[in-house]
Amino acid sequence: MKVISWKVGLLLVLFNLIIPKTKAQEMATLTKQEKSLAGISATTATGKLDLLKIQLIEGLDNGLTVNEIKETLTQLYAYCGFPRSLNAINTFSAVLADRKAKNMIDPEGEKIIQNTVEDKYEQGRKTLEQLTKTPQARPAPGFGEFAPRIDTFLKEHLFADVFASKVLDFRKRELVTISALAAMEGVESQLKSHISMGRNTGITDAELKELSVIIRKTVSTTQANTLLKSIDQPMLAVISPGMMIRISEIEIVPEHLEAYKAILKEEAAASIAKEQGVIAIFPMLQKQHPSQVRIVEIYADKAAYQAHLQTPHFQKYKTTTSKMVKELKLIDMERLDQETMKLIFRKLE
Repeated sequence: MKVISWKVGLLLVLFNLIIPKTKAQEMATLTKQEKSLAGISATTATGKLDLLKIQLIEGLDNGLTVNEIKETLTQLYAYCGFPRSLNAINTFSAVLADRKAKNMIDPEGEKIIQNTVEDKYEQGRKTLEQLTKTPQARPAPGFGEFAPRIDTFLKEHLFADVFASKVLDFRKRELVTISALAAMEGVESQLKSHISMGRNTGITDAELKELSVIIRKTVSTTQANTLLKSIDQPMLAVISPGMMIRISEIEIVPEHLEAYKAILKEEAAASIAKEQGVIAIFPMLQKQHPSQVRIVEIYADKAAYQAHLQTPHFQKYKTTTSKMVKELKLIDMERLDQETMKLIFRKLE
């Protein structure tokens, strides 16, 4: 009996050691700073500068330092290209200037060091081995043998020069990369590779699932599904049952037509750029009767539509065009083919 009790006791101890760890993994959540890094990365990768500005301000308010954000935007050159990285850096510079003018001083954070290692390729190769936990040949098989210069750039510029700075640890750097790749189309294989590296740095599937919520909010449900599919999680419905579709039939006083067109164009662009719940605002004019305007409007649901009505850009449109509109008719529509609707406007890209 004593032997049995001893074994049972040992099993209970082991059980208690294992279960809290499992629960902790299931409950693991991203910090406020990590969520902001994800939002900044996703909007940088997609070039949504208006949304990026919001994410940058939120990130600073959540405690990110100036250098943490600089490092994020610098790292992203390797994943979404110099143009979007530079656009994001210029946007960040403008945000900081505006905050400084308002006497808001943001902490600089840890100093960004310049890499002085002589053999940068070897440093980058070892960094990649640490991230992948697999040996890295020199040069990399396949692309590295076919185009040696790109292999050099990858190792020396990204995994040596950029990663040498400890302003962001490897976990945060992989979070930045995964967020950017999840936001972009056509890079699923790279996304899966970096998910594997992210797991090696301690990022859990629960946190990746949490990241998909940020991708859905800042980019689209489709791209959130790309991430969820990569971690074998159930997909989200792209088209919700409550989606609201409307055609606005508007007659404009002819002498105000040009002014109205300019205001409408500005409002439609702002709605698409700034409102996640606005799926489409597509204005058109009748060829034979240009003062007859038709607008196809699609909202995620009625709540998104009501939120749209309260936005500053819609309020500006409403007040400045009230005297220009001769007649307004709102027609609510019902979709016939839900599957084909998932591809709406895709070919226009």
